[in-house]
Amino acid sequence: MKKLLKSLSETENVLVLETKRDHLHGLDEDALIDLHTRVRKARNKHAKVYRREAAAAVTDKASRGAAGRTTTRNAARVEVFEQALGRVSRRLGAVAKESATELKRERLARARQDAPAFAGNGTGPDSAGQQGRVNKKSKQKSAGRKKREASDIAAGVKRQAKRDSS
Repeated sequence: MKKLLKSLSETENVLVLETKRDHLHGLDEDALIDLHTRVRKARNKHAKVYRREAAAAVTDKASRGAAGRTTTRNAARVEVFEQALGRVSRRLGAVAKESATELKRERLARARQDAPAFAGNGTGPDSAGQQGRVNKKSKQKSAGRKKREASDIAAGVKRQAKRDSS
């Protein structure tokens, strides 16, 4: 593995070292997304090189088995970047989950702060008045509801006309 890391270019080697656990814990979500993108691009690049060279080797060697042995270094590079991508993905998932939990907590705290103290528990001063109230929005008719009701009325009128004519 160390021999393979030495065969990578300096920028690729630095990229792999950035995916080590100690370095990942210091990054925020945006930095992790950027790193994830860079590692994925490097992995895809090496995967393309591996596939192309393996396909070319098949025509030269006249067998896929023999061609596979000639491209082992490229396959190993792809594996290194695949492992690095896995480390970054796991960390990004954990950070995203923490972020989502924190946002949910903030949203719920804001909702509790904005809600009146007596709402929903039935013990407040207006609890008797709350039960008889009708939601104002439910009284309003949407365009779809108006159309449906008009269609129902028209259908009833047609049925009645049919009965009257017979």
